[in-house]
Parts: sequence; C-alpha cells; structure tokens
Amino acid sequence: MDLTENVWNDHLKLTDEETIQEILAGNLHVFEILIRRYNPFLYKIGKSYHFSQQDVEDLMQDCYLNIYKNLAKFEERSTFKTWIAKIMLHLCYQKKQNFKRLKNTISEEKTYLKAKRNQSFSQDGALVHKELGIIIETAIQGIPINLRNVFVLREINGLNTQETANLLQITESNVKVRLSRAKQMLRQKIGENYLPEELVDFHDACCSLPVEMIMQKTVRGANNE
Repeated sequence: MDLTENVWNDHLKLTDEETIQEILAGNLHVFEILIRRYNPFLYKIGKSYHFSQQDVEDLMQDCYLNIYKNLAKFEERSTFKTWIAKIMLHLCYQKKQNFKRLKNTISEEKTYLKAKRNQSFSQDGALVHKELGIIIETAIQGIPINLRNVFVLREINGLNTQETANLLQITESNVKVRLSRAKQMLRQKIGENYLPEELVDFHDACCSLPVEMIMQKTVRGANNE
C-alpha cells in the first residue's frame, strides 16, 4: 500500500513500541520504518565479528526475518533495541562457529599490517585512513570475545551500561570491568592516539541495506509461506 508523504512522516514519529503495534494491527508497510531505523545498528554488530560485508548483509536479513516472525513475542521486558541486538548477536555467534579459519586469517593479517605500519604514512589521506581502519578493526578482533562484545556495544553502538548488562546477562560492574580491560588491551595494541569513533570505518553506504530486498524477504516472504 502506497502512503502519502504526510502519512509516512506521521509514522516516522512513532516510537518503536507504537510502530510494533501498527505492524501487529496489520499495517505491515511500517516494518520498513524499523528496517531503516536499525540498519546501521545491526550492521555495526555484524561487522564487529570481522565478517565480510556480504556476510553481514545476510545476517541482517536473517535477523529482520526473525524479528518479523517473532514480533508478537516481544514483551517489552527490555527495549526493542536490546531485543534485536540479542537476536543479531546470536546469529553472529552461530556463524562464527563456521569460521574456523578466522584465527589463521587474523594472524596473517596482523603480520601483514605490522609490516605495512612500518612503512611511511606520508601517502595520501584516503589510503592512510583505510589502513588505519583495518589496523584498529583487526586490533578489536584480537581481544577476547567477552571483552569485545562489551566494547562494541558500549563504545561503537552507544548502549549504556545497564542496556549492555541486560543484553549480555552480566552485572553492570562486570560491564565496567570488561570495558576497562578491553580499552587497556586495545591501547597496548594500537597506542593511545585514536578516538573510539574511529574504531571501525562504518560508511552509510555499507549499513544501508536495500530496504525493498528486506521487505521482500520478511513481510512479503513470510506472508507467502
């Protein structure tokens, strides 16, 4: 169903909970709002596992399909953002089990990056920025998964301590301790010259999954099953 611009703008003002109620009431087109709202958020989670862009996009589609099929089960015991993050993390964990070659890949990449870092960084800014992004992203992959998850959720995705604790089912004190340890390990790996927002080069183009494709595989696809 096509919507007028005014009606669409009104829908954009809805909270997550209000949007969910609209979808459950049969206004399936507004699921697109949730997709556009959380594309960057889910992309960052997937990318933090060092998956390729295609793998991350596949995971995001699977995540949206899970969200759509289980939307009626969302009980608001946590925020919607936390709920979908838990789904995405579970999918990422499952996929990670199939990537046994990850450690070897990271080891080889570290050796390559160490050699590259010893070269002059007097090249053009675009190349330096690209290499910096790889260096920092690889450093994140080099810290334990329990510390990495806390770091990604707090520093990259912007969740607060309580949201992170609820999502990972640990105490807030543990969140603070793990975040501190993660930062300490990263400082040892890459120095203290870079800001948290520089940690992964997440461009809008990468985290803007084609909405029509997701709508086809979630709302329209699920309804045709």
